[in-house]
Amino acid sequence: MRLDDLDRIRVRPGADEQQLADLAAFGLDWDGAVIRQSERLDLYAQALAQLDAGGVLYPCYCTRREIREAASAPHGALPEGAYPGTCRDLSSAERADRERDGRPPALRIRAGAAVVSFTDRLLGEHSGVVDDLVVRRNDGAPAYNLAVVVDDSAQGIGEIVRGADLLHTTARQLHVGTLLDLPAPRHAHVPLVLGPDGTRLAKRHGAVTLADRAAAGESPLQVRSRLAASLGLAAAGELPSMAQLLERFDPAALPSEPTVLAP
Repeated sequence: MRLDDLDRIRVRPGADEQQLADLAAFGLDWDGAVIRQSERLDLYAQALAQLDAGGVLYPCYCTRREIREAASAPHGALPEGAYPGTCRDLSSAERADRERDGRPPALRIRAGAAVVSFTDRLLGEHSGVVDDLVVRRNDGAPAYNLAVVVDDSAQGIGEIVRGADLLHTTARQLHVGTLLDLPAPRHAHVPLVLGPDGTRLAKRHGAVTLADRAAAGESPLQVRSRLAASLGLAAAGELPSMAQLLERFDPAALPSEPTVLAP
């Protein structure tokens, strides 16, 4: 069990305890102690030092607005969110000017538009072009795409199972792992649960947390049953045990389309 708690702005006090309690209410457990990324900063610093020693890092002074404007300019047909390379080849004098302006830099990997291919258990062959991603934010915090790669390797993760909305990050993370000489994990990107309007399930759709469902009269086991039924692991209204669900589970039988949560 790992808690990704590096985003100081978005992390709410008590949220981690509630998440762990919700998992326990579902009947899920985990091996070993809970790992918190905020307690592993030395590991990320070592990874950054290794990348720097390899000559692949450079400081980036761009704001998000500047990146959006550069990426949408007529001369650059870049994928949405891709970095246009504004700070990639700044001279020492240009960097000094930005430092004098008081702009703290992020650190980016010079990726060279590397093409990374992989085989997803559910989605098959896939490839992605890697842009110059951030590995240390301008507030000094390790970036998500660095921290998760370091942690997955340190925890011995052999296969990463996550939502299909994160498929676009996989090539980036595999590239970071290659630069750090880490073994590449396998991947399985599963369909999301959507709201009645067909968009990603969110607070605007109403009762979507266990506490919300409990207030509506639905127990954690009933919620688990509904999720199991959406995967073909239970009949409607059946309350199978965790042992039964484990026995019935077959990755090859996972649906390829998202599940729409009925109101």
